[in-house]
Amino acid sequence: MTPYRYESTGRNRGTVFALGLVWAGIVTAVIAFDAALWLMGLFALCTLPAIYDVAAARRSGVALASSGLSWFAGRRTGDITWERISHMRLDTRLDFSVRASAVLTSGKRIRLPLECTPPADTFEQVLTDRGITVQRHHFSLLG
Repeated sequence: MTPYRYESTGRNRGTVFALGLVWAGIVTAVIAFDAALWLMGLFALCTLPAIYDVAAARRSGVALASSGLSWFAGRRTGDITWERISHMRLDTRLDFSVRASAVLTSGKRIRLPLECTPPADTFEQVLTDRGITVQRHHFSLLG
């Protein structure tokens, strides 16, 4: 089995671009429209998690090897052998993000951290190429 590895970081173009747009909007609102500083301060507070992601640039990822599945996201790590995995479940949420879970033979479900999950189509293809059953569930409120 050919190993597969996916890695990402909190510092990506989309986050930096979105932060730039939001901050440009806040500055424009204050300068051009004389917006209330307390209100713009509330909007600015909402960007703090994204600023932290960009500044910290935490790495996250998942690896598929012949022995099993392993992942890391910040301080969180985990690994599971293929013998313990019944199937993988990919749930598309209402915000179009995809949550990956390893369903064990015991019935227990272990969720992979969202930030370490590869793009859903690629991840599903890699798993099926390795003979692992993948269940897709779209837009479920429970699960």
